[in-house]
Amino acid sequence: MVAEGTRVRALGTGHSFSRIADTPGELISTAALPRAADIDTAAATVTVGAGVKYGDLARRLNAAGWAVPNLASLPHISVAGACATATHGSGEHNRNLSAAVRAVDLVTADGGLLTLDRDAEAFPGVVVGLGALGIVTTLTLDLVPAFQVRQYVYEDLPAGQLTSHFGEIMGAAYSVSVFTGWQGGRHNQVWVKHREGDQQAFPPGRPWHGARPAGGPRHPVPGMPVATATQQGGVPGPWHERLPHFRLGFTPSSGTELQTEYLLPRQAAVAAIEALSGLGELFAPVLRISEIRTVAADEAWLSTAYRQDSAAFHFTWILDPGAVRPVIAAVERELVPLGARPHWGKVSGMAPRAVRARYPRWDDFRDLARSLDPAGKFRNDFTDAYFPRAD
Repeated sequence: MVAEGTRVRALGTGHSFSRIADTPGELISTAALPRAADIDTAAATVTVGAGVKYGDLARRLNAAGWAVPNLASLPHISVAGACATATHGSGEHNRNLSAAVRAVDLVTADGGLLTLDRDAEAFPGVVVGLGALGIVTTLTLDLVPAFQVRQYVYEDLPAGQLTSHFGEIMGAAYSVSVFTGWQGGRHNQVWVKHREGDQQAFPPGRPWHGARPAGGPRHPVPGMPVATATQQGGVPGPWHERLPHFRLGFTPSSGTELQTEYLLPRQAAVAAIEALSGLGELFAPVLRISEIRTVAADEAWLSTAYRQDSAAFHFTWILDPGAVRPVIAAVERELVPLGARPHWGKVSGMAPRAVRARYPRWDDFRDLARSLDPAGKFRNDFTDAYFPRAD
């Protein structure tokens, strides 16, 4: 199909809110590719089909005593799609999901199969490839021994506590997320995911930084059923049933929404929180929930955390593009001067040239795309905007 096509794009689980997967040509789903997950215990790796969902992979890994280092907030996304767009979870020491990739197989523009691993000079350009280099068919991921996690939720964190103790709060556990509506001088919830065996830096069952322990299970999005969220209350459970916020068998998040996200240099986090706190009235009609996370630096050329420890600011909006668009513009007026990089799979209004300025290896990636796809078979309007053939 690739060899015979003139314009081709790959489709994963369809969780991108940007136009990154659009094409006027052939849209090729990876869902029916072989779903095998071959574990190499000696190398501590797994080789998995591109269309496999992280939740399905995680179950198999855990049964064999293995884990991937981190997961995104929902387990419903495909491995290849998540890695190609630099999707991430949270944790001061946890990198983007793509950082676990050790090797990639992809179908190139001529229909051939190319395998690249970490020893290849171009590998850091391939692993977050935006679908612009070929269609990924399999990936080999690093593994760690399976581990247990206890998840705790705190409510009504005073805004001043987050800005005064940002590092302490976000570094209190293996993974920490702050959920907020930017209203009333308090943040709605703090989700603290503690890895068993790590030193515990917060008091379960007692107030913490002015926030109180939740009196029962909670959902991050106000008004949504708590049964769809992963188990809380400090009950120990396998990593893949605690690190995501949502259970695999249910609709994630609110289900009908738009999403936007920006990653900023870690040192800009407090300034960003203070700036966004002034937009509460503007957010109120259109924001379902916002989430603050941390992501460790990595080496992928187009990773939103390329060579910088980052703070991530995520926004789940109502499904009304006309109402949301001016609010996104207001967010960008605050965050772009602080060094924001928009998530490749989310809605953004940043000018492509402004995005380009955030990536030192931008030209290297464009040269790599030209070498692997000289006729532009994998190009679309999205890549044409961000990587024009001529400046």
